Amino acid sequence: MDRETVTILGFVALFVMMVIRVPIAIAMSLVGIGGFAAIVGVDQALRLVSLSPLSTATTYHLGMIPMFILMGAFATRSGMSRELFRSAEAWLGHRRGGLALATIASCAGFAAISGSSIATAATLTKVALPEMRRAGYADSVSSGVIAAGGTVGILIPPSIVLAVYGIITEQDIGALFMAGMVPGLLAVGLYMLTVSVIARLRPGAMPVGPRSGWRERFTSLRDVWAIALLFLLVVGGIYAGIVTPTEAASLGAVGALVIGLVRRRLDWTGIRECLIESLRISISIFFVFIGALLFSYFLAITRTPQTVAAYLTSLPVDPTVIMVLILLLYLVLGCVLDSMAMVVLTVPILFPVVTGLGYDPIWFGVMVVMAIELGLITPPIGMNVFVINSVERDIGLTTIYRGLLPFIAVDILRVGLLLAFPSIALFLPNLM
Repeated sequence: MDRETVTILGFVALFVMMVIRVPIAIAMSLVGIGGFAAIVGVDQALRLVSLSPLSTATTYHLGMIPMFILMGAFATRSGMSRELFRSAEAWLGHRRGGLALATIASCAGFAAISGSSIATAATLTKVALPEMRRAGYADSVSSGVIAAGGTVGILIPPSIVLAVYGIITEQDIGALFMAGMVPGLLAVGLYMLTVSVIARLRPGAMPVGPRSGWRERFTSLRDVWAIALLFLLVVGGIYAGIVTPTEAASLGAVGALVIGLVRRRLDWTGIRECLIESLRISISIFFVFIGALLFSYFLAITRTPQTVAAYLTSLPVDPTVIMVLILLLYLVLGCVLDSMAMVVLTVPILFPVVTGLGYDPIWFGVMVVMAIELGLITPPIGMNVFVINSVERDIGLTTIYRGLLPFIAVDILRVGLLLAFPSIALFLPNLM
């Protein structure tokens, strides 16, 4: 069987398995092994299976993923997210839409210690949604704010998705983290501006809360020192070049554990549950990585990335048009795949295309994450939307999507700004 036929059959089989809901890790593994065997033989494919999982699981850079997940688990268990929201509420709650503004600020702060959009959305649904409901906020507004705010979890460092992109493309993960900082803060600013506009247009949907005194406001800041310290240890250490991203992840996990113990927020039962939760999530990510590695051998032997890159770079159109099409592809894939699956499945194919067009690989990593962010909140399958719905069953999907429409429009504007002005993302990495 010739390579072209194997390539076509392989991708058809992959998409069929995804449609029938075969886990992406298994689908990529089966196509990778089967396609490799069809071209070079069964013996070589079996040898690949015997070596690849072990080499993947023992990759040094992958060690940061379970550590970042563990840091987020310890921080959540220690109640840092609730303290962060209380502080933001004290400073912003008296404004119209103040609780929504506090929720977005809390999402940004929690993103700095979690690295996951789904974890951010789930946590803030439990913390902020009851408060907004008690204050009389419309469900569409409150759920839309949480779903949109949660997306910054995979952009503001430390970002697990950016780390995965860096490992796949062999880019500097520290530079990627810094590149995500300004676009992440830009997202927070635009979301807050959107909330302010909604509050002016629909004052009944966002009541004004009580004003906190200055003493109460400054007192609330004492509760967020732990988050600030963890952010300084992890992101500050990477930016200053004191630690590598993997070392920073370990430092963050140990720091979150020590803070939880010192503040008596963690007991042995809590530590055990955090370890089990982190292990479960890490194993699922590692399985996806193993599947991606096996699939990458199939791509390499069929020369699919080179073929796609040669075709797209030869098209008689402006490179910006091709980049827009790539971003639209991510938006479509976001309706059927989760963020990790999108990265491991598409980046090995599209990365040669982007670099061949002359785009900066660090900037492209940020663009990929921003496109994935959009996929997390766009219908019919926005993962953040389903997370909120699973936590609060009485809020329907239609209600959440209705509240998300203004934020989706703002996200499209933000992607356009980054596409037109790459220096927004590259400013901090260039200073390293």
